[in-house]
Amino acid sequence: MSHRRFPGGRLVVATHNPGKLVELRELFAPFTHDLVSAGELGLPEPEETGLTFIANAELKARAAATVSGHTSLADDSGLCVTALGGDPGIYSARWAGPDKDFRHAMQRVETGLKAKGLKTSPAYFICALSLGFPDGTCETFEGRIDGTLTFPPRGTRGFGYDPIFVPEGFDTTFGEMDPAAKHAMSHRARAFAQLIAACFDA
Repeated sequence: MSHRRFPGGRLVVATHNPGKLVELRELFAPFTHDLVSAGELGLPEPEETGLTFIANAELKARAAATVSGHTSLADDSGLCVTALGGDPGIYSARWAGPDKDFRHAMQRVETGLKAKGLKTSPAYFICALSLGFPDGTCETFEGRIDGTLTFPPRGTRGFGYDPIFVPEGFDTTFGEMDPAAKHAMSHRARAFAQLIAACFDA
């Protein structure tokens, strides 16, 4: 199956999340240095009305590409907790509230588990990356990493729910990991590897 290639030049990252932007800048450094965020361009944040990570990623990518006139990349990702029926899932950012307080969001997860008499649960992160073009087409890829939750949160690296997530095969949280180690195996890294192989020139 052939995929549409990134034409070069400016790449707009459809995010207003500074932590996510830092990760993506590091990942894309070998492929383009003309990377700018939707926040930096003052683009509005579209309402995430999709019911899946892929639908929301494509919605954001199309919106940024249409308004900016440049190829745009959108990421939709979140934490899915097995014992909570997959929540917070696509609502992961919204659980942090309007102030993006992920300490509150992690507390909500812990409270939900305690209500079920649990201290932890299997969980996984999903990341959908969508490369959107000004004509409305998209190339989208999804990555996943499984693990377990730990409380209280540990580590100050990363962002979001990273301090409570321990990936399979490790005893440290994403919040404790060296960023390079996380980038090598995270859900975002797995989606990114598919995207690069399909749409970018090495």
